[in-house]
Amino acid sequence: MLEIKNLRTSIEGKEILKGVNLVINAGEIHAIMGPNGAGKSTLAKVLAGHPSYEVTEGTILFKGEDLLTMEPEQRAHAGLFMSFQYPIEIPGVSNVSFLRAAYNAKRKAAGETEVSSEEFEPLMDAKMKLMEIRTEFKERNLNEGFSGGEKKRNEILQMALLAPELAILDETDSGLDIDAMRIVANGVNNYMNESIGLLLITHYQRLLDYIKPTYVHVMLDGKIVQSGGAELALELEKRGYDWLTVSSEEEVIK
Repeated sequence: MLEIKNLRTSIEGKEILKGVNLVINAGEIHAIMGPNGAGKSTLAKVLAGHPSYEVTEGTILFKGEDLLTMEPEQRAHAGLFMSFQYPIEIPGVSNVSFLRAAYNAKRKAAGETEVSSEEFEPLMDAKMKLMEIRTEFKERNLNEGFSGGEKKRNEILQMALLAPELAILDETDSGLDIDAMRIVANGVNNYMNESIGLLLITHYQRLLDYIKPTYVHVMLDGKIVQSGGAELALELEKRGYDWLTVSSEEEVIK
């Protein structure tokens, strides 16, 4: 589904990603862990098409197509979704209006008929129930006045409604208490199936207690330096990152 080869990127002349290789197949959950500044969020932003980052080398294929030639909205229409670490607030735009516009934009790009408000709201109600989001949140301005947990639930609600084939969750566990993390994780797990790929970016093993990864990768200084199964996250929890070095032999799981 996603194949990254020797990806190098820079911002304002500073190289951030220094040869990233990664393959994600349908039905797999990949977790990327690492300290601050390792390049984890940069990878997510490059995949989503953030204009500030320059790709200087390498390729990214998504479902066999060159992702780097697509605009951000084309990537979303093709089935890629990114949940932001810090979801933005949009005053004056209700949650339901924003989500229906996004939902219809994807339908239009696929050549499908747009849905009316009357048709959309039952769909949204069902997903909100899954995410344990109260119905009054439909009419609240997008993320305005939301707690950190509410913003993250809202991001997963967007994912459930837009039904991407590859979801990238950038530190979704950041700022969540135990109850909020459980709810968010349940929403993610309920969405996953054998046709969906998931890339989780996190600092902490605790999220992986709820969302079981197929593979765990460690990123240091812009490279993936270690890959393994779920047990690798437990080892990192015990030992930290000091025992790994950037010179470690890279192992990319396919």
